[in-house]
Amino acid sequence: MSEIKLSEGDISRIEVDAVVNAANTRLWLGSGVAGAIRERGGPGIQEECDRVGAIDLGGAAITGAGELPARYVIHAASMDPGGIATEASLRSSVVRSLCLASEHELRSIAFPAIGTGVGGFSVRRCAEILFEEVERHLEAGGSSLESVCFVLNGEPDYRVFEQVQDASRVRAALARLER
Repeated sequence: MSEIKLSEGDISRIEVDAVVNAANTRLWLGSGVAGAIRERGGPGIQEECDRVGAIDLGGAAITGAGELPARYVIHAASMDPGGIATEASLRSSVVRSLCLASEHELRSIAFPAIGTGVGGFSVRRCAEILFEEVERHLEAGGSSLESVCFVLNGEPDYRVFEQVQDASRVRAALARLER
């Protein structure tokens, strides 16, 4: 059975098969999560991103992780450069990221609060979408993922994700009772 867990800290320091980058469609590693990945992972990640080139809004691409403790970086493109994240682009990039994880038979993955920094997306709505899509992916079966971790930068974001996770657990318990 797969587990979903929460952690507070720097996603670029997490030991998992893949960390997810809150990316733009040009795969430019600028600030926020992308900047931390660039700084800690070294220039090789940006070089790989440059070889991949631009991807569609709502898409995702996978590269090596350079000097990060992770093996891969999955770049979830929830916004255009200088743009904002939308519910549709966030949801699509998360789904595509999960598909890439399965295609590469990854066992563990770490997601940040995608789109909530420079993308301007609501932390609460981000948490709801991430939980919905991860739970849907895991419940569909056939996923190689055994562990999904949401890595939040700071206690306020952690608490929001914790509340959304609690609400999800209550809904699941009620659904079991109705059967």
